[in-house]
Amino acid sequence: MNQISSPGSAAASMGALSMLSASLVFAAANTLQSILPQQFAMSSTGMAFWQYLIASVLMAPVVMRIGLGKLKTRHPLAHQARAFASALGVHVFVYGFASGVPIWQMVTLLATGPLFVIVGSTLFLGERVSGARLGAALAGFVGAVVVSGVGAERLDWPALTPILAAALWAATDVLTKALAREESPETLTVSLLVLITPNHLAILLLANAFAFVLPAGVATGLPFALPQGIGLLLLLALGGLTAAAQYLLAWAYKRADAAYLQPFADLKAPLAGLIGWSLLGQTPSPWFWPGAALIVGASVFIFWTENRAPQTRAAPAVGGG
Repeated sequence: MNQISSPGSAAASMGALSMLSASLVFAAANTLQSILPQQFAMSSTGMAFWQYLIASVLMAPVVMRIGLGKLKTRHPLAHQARAFASALGVHVFVYGFASGVPIWQMVTLLATGPLFVIVGSTLFLGERVSGARLGAALAGFVGAVVVSGVGAERLDWPALTPILAAALWAATDVLTKALAREESPETLTVSLLVLITPNHLAILLLANAFAFVLPAGVATGLPFALPQGIGLLLLLALGGLTAAAQYLLAWAYKRADAAYLQPFADLKAPLAGLIGWSLLGQTPSPWFWPGAALIVGASVFIFWTENRAPQTRAAPAVGGG
């Protein structure tokens, strides 16, 4: 693995700029994920399928550049499990939007992910966790609890969907870590890009087959239905934004390590709050600001402690959202 020379290097600065750009793009995509189900009656599963089908077509040049030969692996089931967990996380996440959970709450509660990654890495990979990282993860989790308003207002289960999505995406990260011990970064990247859309299709078909036992909004009975007019343009834009965010993430992780970039990634929370308030009239609760401050502060603390020593870059998993 390559090492970056210091957080102040030109490469790291470009990585930070790319991550900031990705955060903005994700915030814009989250806005469309909130608009399409509520204003154009798209099911959450249908929206997720089309979103990632469009993004996969736009990401095809990446697959071709890496080469399909990189799909050769001794662990096909692990790669499939990773792709399924990633896709299911997306469907759970967008269901939260379809259920009317505000953007600021959805995005901020995703910050529980690092705690799930720590638990999974410790239990299944035997990794040792530093006290600083564990403390920061717990502080971030407390911040998420504060944002959710537990104990201060009624909390229904759709409000917990981002935490479930965070757990599923953490499972993707843990599987990526496990596979990275034997697989190349190119194999990890191309396998997820190739497998993600078939898994979205499988989830869409299963959700429609069992729609009678699933919450309203998950499936409409017309699995491949597309919105008309402006709705179709917004869906195309959502797929384009998803692909753009993945390109920006890949660019960022090529130039800086994950610990350095995390504080810039966490800016999605305040950005989501501002966009939801300005464009959708979703005013964050008073609990949002102290909770978001805890989450971002925990990430900045990790950035400060872990970048006092040289860091290495690992191949990231393709993100969701």
